[in-house]
Amino acid sequence: MGIGGISVGSLLVILLIVLLLFGTKKLRNVGTDLGGAIKGFRSAMKDGEQGGAKGDETEAEAEAEDKEPAQLQETAEGESGKKEQAQKAREHSS
Repeated sequence: MGIGGISVGSLLVILLIVLLLFGTKKLRNVGTDLGGAIKGFRSAMKDGEQGGAKGDETEAEAEAEDKEPAQLQETAEGESGKKEQAQKAREHSS
């Protein structure tokens, strides 16, 4: 007997059905996303335990420190482009 009265053979059949339904690529993406979420949660818990030494910094400032200058410029350009597109869409719909 395996987990909760389910045999190993039954677990393998369930795994096979899940693979057939979702495919390996989608399951890999789900695993990657789940792993990233767990990693982020652990780092947040670790930061919280350290007493928030960087408590004065906002989240945007912390992200800005991690990015390269070229990435910051691309982000700024992308945000201004989105604002312009939204304004044009509002003018067009009026």
